[in-house]
Amino acid sequence: MIPSAPPHRRSWTRRLAAATRSARFRLTLSYALFSTLLLTSVGLLFHNSLATSLRDNTRDLLEQDWAALRGFLVIENGVPSWSFDSSDAEQNFFVSRLQRIILVTDARGHVLHCSEAYARTGIEPPDKIARILESYAPFSEVRPGTDGINYLFRSGPVPGSTKDRGPYYVSIGRSLRDNRSVVERFMKTYLVLVPIVVLGSWLLGWRLAGRALGPVTDVAHTAQRISGSNLSLRIPLRGTGDEMDLLISTFNQMIERLEVSFQQTKQFSADVSHELRTPLTALRGELEVALMTAQDARQYREAIQDALGDVERLSHLVRALLQLSNAETGQTVLQPTVFDLSACVRDTLEQFQIPAEEAGVSLEVHAPEPCPAELDRIQIERLISNLVANAIKYTPSGGRVTAIVRKDRPGAVGLVVEDTGIGIAREHLPHVFNRFYRAPGLAGAGPRGLGLGLSFVAWIVKAHGGTVRAESQPGKGARFIVSLPTGQPQGVPRPVAVSIRQES
Repeated sequence: MIPSAPPHRRSWTRRLAAATRSARFRLTLSYALFSTLLLTSVGLLFHNSLATSLRDNTRDLLEQDWAALRGFLVIENGVPSWSFDSSDAEQNFFVSRLQRIILVTDARGHVLHCSEAYARTGIEPPDKIARILESYAPFSEVRPGTDGINYLFRSGPVPGSTKDRGPYYVSIGRSLRDNRSVVERFMKTYLVLVPIVVLGSWLLGWRLAGRALGPVTDVAHTAQRISGSNLSLRIPLRGTGDEMDLLISTFNQMIERLEVSFQQTKQFSADVSHELRTPLTALRGELEVALMTAQDARQYREAIQDALGDVERLSHLVRALLQLSNAETGQTVLQPTVFDLSACVRDTLEQFQIPAEEAGVSLEVHAPEPCPAELDRIQIERLISNLVANAIKYTPSGGRVTAIVRKDRPGAVGLVVEDTGIGIAREHLPHVFNRFYRAPGLAGAGPRGLGLGLSFVAWIVKAHGGTVRAESQPGKGARFIVSLPTGQPQGVPRPVAVSIRQES
């Protein structure tokens, strides 16, 4: 049986494996590999450039030696000799350097003079000497010596005395040992520095990657801490305006939307619970009272009728919630058709003539000209009905409800429903489109409703890509202003724009 590794070693191994799989490690490794490749390429480039530069410099010096050679070397009757002032130290040194690596032959390749250093590189064959003399052009080449050192040579014809028949072959050379030594020292120094630079780039890359990925880690840690009870968590911006700030801002906006949605869901659940609890409590109470106090069929019938009324209210509430939920989740699809909005408003208000007369409220329609629009007629009729019913409900006897159809701007039509009712206070206006919201001051103004009518209005406007706003002054009525596009509605509903204005 193979023994397992100790726990501390397994923990260290897991941490190492996790580190090597992290984005920070991969970014650092990529940075270090790129730095290594770049430094290697730069080193090779400098190596080749330095070697070429040193060789060119040696070639220039050799050309200078060749030019000086013509003034010091004298060949007469096949015998080379040197003409210079031996008392001049400079000339003496210069000639001794020329004599160090030199070969002199006649035109047939017979050696007239050959220095010991030149002999170590090998003497050119006669046919090569003949070709160089025939071309009468300077010839340069690099040849290795038996000592393992490369030499650069400059060869060419040199005329003899006036009595000699043809030119002589002369070749001088310079050792490239110093060049190689300089290049080797450079490469040794460079190879020592490269690991240091690579290690430094690794550490720098690890630090930079950590700083760059820090906001991502913060986002991940914050996401782990987020729950239904702490959706208020936010990540502070770094103020750099870069992609990380964009990521943090987007994440914070997402959390903000989630917080709003979560609060809406909690509020919706609380509202639904409250709305269902009230009729259920009443229904249970009525049935319990009937069981304990009813003594004949008539009393049981009255209790059952009251219970059926509460059941009908529950059914109405559930249907309304289901319709609104389907609408807001995209399950209700608009069916746009072209129709006259003015005629639609007139037809809808005719259905409210009897309820309005019973409430002592007069209805007026101002739609002087046709307003064709491509909208979902069923949903628009629901929108008009909800606004008009709401206006009649909160307008006292002797008041007036007016519906106005007008052209807002090119490509849009406006619908205004206003009343002379009790109005809505400023602090309640921002909430009138919320589900189940009823302004406290309006509780006794009319029959108790579900508080969903204006929520339907907001959704219908949003689904058509329009806007809706409410204006009101307590005691002087309210006005709901809707603007709808006359063209084809968008496939993806745009957010409803709700603006509130308190009239003076």
